[in-house]
Amino acid sequence: MPTHQSVKTCVFPVAGRGTRFLPVTKASPKEMLPIVDKPLIQYAVDEALSAGADTLVFITGSSKRAIEDHFDSNPELESVLQQQGKQELLDALNGILPSWASCVYIRQSAPLGLGHAVLCARPVVGGAPFMVHLADDLIDARVPCLKQMALAHEKCGGSVLGVQNVPKSDTDKYGIVTLEKPMVDRIGRMSHIVEKPKPDRAPSTLAVVGRYLLSGSLFEDLARIGKGAGGEIQLTDGIARLMQREPVYAFEFEGKRYDCGNKLGYLQATVEFGLKHPSLGPEFAAYLKDLVPRL
Repeated sequence: MPTHQSVKTCVFPVAGRGTRFLPVTKASPKEMLPIVDKPLIQYAVDEALSAGADTLVFITGSSKRAIEDHFDSNPELESVLQQQGKQELLDALNGILPSWASCVYIRQSAPLGLGHAVLCARPVVGGAPFMVHLADDLIDARVPCLKQMALAHEKCGGSVLGVQNVPKSDTDKYGIVTLEKPMVDRIGRMSHIVEKPKPDRAPSTLAVVGRYLLSGSLFEDLARIGKGAGGEIQLTDGIARLMQREPVYAFEFEGKRYDCGNKLGYLQATVEFGLKHPSLGPEFAAYLKDLVPRL
């Protein structure tokens, strides 16, 4: 991956079934779950755009049409809002996606894992570096996480994975990395990566949490590795092979992560983003102050 090569494409694997949120996800994508007044996928796209992406690749599955509809125009609704003089709402609709950004939708034929979902983007990405964003992991940061990683990539020139330390008991939920030596300026070259190790076998507690900036040559590895853990094509296995040829770096991002793939994390994000909402925040805070003493 050439140093300073701009990264213009972001891949969003959104084909998962969202079973932990059933029945609400029976007919609606989990990525369309709202955090106050924006769906998770909108936060994800905004983060990618802030990092310089202009091509957004959604790897979709069945029951995911709502994502396409969200980023498409709706002339009828826009006309009604215009006639009713609801300019603020009209501006919010028009601001969902800038005119210079393009959306590409690719159907994943079967649930064969995150590595397979990323491989599906190869015809669009080609050999260029690209970002991957998992919308389940919502990260609240002063500088958006992918933008932080793009800046880290400019410094180191290699693939970059967003990481954070997790409790030892949770290592079997993540890809876990080890470093050649301690981080400098939140960046460290990786020596190993392993998918979901049991806590007693985890080499560290440094976990990859849903943000990747990857070399386009990774596609060759993903095409060759075959099925791994769980009978799926694991992105972690592809990255392990990539590391044999190219440097891959862990980047400890600044910001607070909410695991919106589970109900508690989703509720926590809803509350904290609600408190920060410019118009709802003060009234919501007053409500919580009244509620909490009664719990």
